[in-house]
Amino acid sequence: MDKIDIKILSLLEENARYPLKYLAENVFLSSPAVSARIERLEKQGIINGYHASLDPITLGYHITAFINLSLEPKQKPEFYPFIEACPNVLECNCVTGNYSMLIKVCFPSTSELDLFIGQLQTFGRTETQIVFSTPVPHRGINVNVLNENDADEDSTEE
Repeated sequence: MDKIDIKILSLLEENARYPLKYLAENVFLSSPAVSARIERLEKQGIINGYHASLDPITLGYHITAFINLSLEPKQKPEFYPFIEACPNVLECNCVTGNYSMLIKVCFPSTSELDLFIGQLQTFGRTETQIVFSTPVPHRGINVNVLNENDADEDSTEE
């Protein structure tokens, strides 16, 4: 991955709907060359999707919460299909610490969140934090840091 790939990734994270022509102009390559680079980045698994960013509150989901769940390892084969099938689960991570799962959810109301927590408690102990505000919303990896690291390495080689 070179500096041009990093610039393309940075632009796509900024707006995945930028036209190919715009991307090409910004990296000083032809549109077919940029298209080939994007295809290669997709095949390498560096780009694994393109997503729309939706506003949950506008869609009626007023409650965002993080739920910690203590889960026994033997329960994972039953738990993983259950949690994957839950449409209100935005993310589920297996983590270290006092709990084994960290689950991010979105619900229209606290009563619906409460029902879901009840279902989770069949798997183990839970602890829930309700989000009041999000000063730093979800964002992608800052690929420009990769560019800076390359520049640092280049300067130490001289």
